[in-house]
Amino acid sequence: MSLLTQTLDDDRLDETFAALANPTRRAILARLAHGEANVNELAAPFDLTLPAISKHIKVLEHARLVRRTAHAQYRPCSLDATRLEAVASWVDQYRPVWEARLDRLDEYVGQLQPKRQQEKGPRHG
Repeated sequence: MSLLTQTLDDDRLDETFAALANPTRRAILARLAHGEANVNELAAPFDLTLPAISKHIKVLEHARLVRRTAHAQYRPCSLDATRLEAVASWVDQYRPVWEARLDRLDEYVGQLQPKRQQEKGPRHG
């Protein structure tokens, strides 16, 4: 991979993570995972103004996590999961680290169990 390609990928990840850093935007994406919605529908569960929700949507659009289409005056938003796939791929490179840590934890717990049984001693019935 060239340095330019890596820089572009890093910039895209930065935009995506910045957009995902906000809980309102994550909630909007979660809603859009169930199907397209307009701004009013996306704003309904929040105690925010429509302009505030629109700003969140614009951030998501800029990060290419959301698409807006035009149907007359109706402009529904929909999820664009392409960038989320890139995030998943980036996170997945760390899977071996997590799995190794979980394996070590499993081994440690396995070592503790015989010790706990010895400490309890035989049961009296």
